[in-house]
Amino acid sequence: MKRREFIEKTAASTTLLGLGLSLNSFKTNDVKQLTVLHTNDVHSHIDPFPADDPRNPNKGGVARRAALIETIRKENPNVLLLDAGDIFQGTPYFNYYGGELEFKLMSMMKYDASTIGNHDFDNGLDGLYAQMPHASFEFICSNYDFKNTVMNGLVKPYKIFNKNGIKVGVFGLGIELEGLVDKKMYKETIYNNPVEIAEDMSQLLKKEEKCDVVICLSHLGYKYKDDTTKICDLKLAELTQDIDLIIGGHTHTFLDKPTIVKNKAGKDVLVNQVGCYGINLGRIDFYFDKNKSHTNEGKSIIV
Repeated sequence: MKRREFIEKTAASTTLLGLGLSLNSFKTNDVKQLTVLHTNDVHSHIDPFPADDPRNPNKGGVARRAALIETIRKENPNVLLLDAGDIFQGTPYFNYYGGELEFKLMSMMKYDASTIGNHDFDNGLDGLYAQMPHASFEFICSNYDFKNTVMNGLVKPYKIFNKNGIKVGVFGLGIELEGLVDKKMYKETIYNNPVEIAEDMSQLLKKEEKCDVVICLSHLGYKYKDDTTKICDLKLAELTQDIDLIIGGHTHTFLDKPTIVKNKAGKDVLVNQVGCYGINLGRIDFYFDKNKSHTNEGKSIIV
């Protein structure tokens, strides 16, 4: 190598290293990371479990979850924070404050969206409506029609988020309320078939809105051993084709990592749920190359 070439290349390499970069950095810069954090069935558990609790000693608690979320956001600013419903009911905090504290704390943690679980009707539609001003995040449910109720216009069928050029479409599904919730609690709320709605929503988000990732926030339940006719998250994944990730709730299912299900087009769908009571925080990382193809990894973090 000629001396001048050697000096020029050495100088360029030294400059890169001085900036804390390497030649490999330019390759990794082509990859964009999206981190999806999620909870479900927190059920008004604000405080951690006591040290002498027989099942969950020293686990959970909003303050600890908030600190964990803040740490992850510092590592990667492209974070979506989601909840799969049943925010209400389970501790005296709900009995005394009716959900105000839960919504205020979720807003402080900067949740992006939540769907609606059956226990979120426990103070009736009027009770839920009364707490809505305390929530700075979106409520998303595609198969509950609230048009003849006080909740009309306050719940969106879907929401699109843009994280560093990654387009993420989120829609929500609620469980059938009849037989599970007293009619006077949900009044004129209409329940629509979740599979049909999921097909419509996911196709709209993937094909028409060109979303890179489509997420379903589901409160249908992970699976049901005793009822093969009931729609659950695993069955929903099999029967649809444009969903990338189902974040579930309702059955309080603890998964260490997402379940992978083949959809009706033969593609992988991630299905995840992290138990209940804020004991765990779900984390799923998507890595996108310059062509928007992605790989992913997921885990459950004990709080």
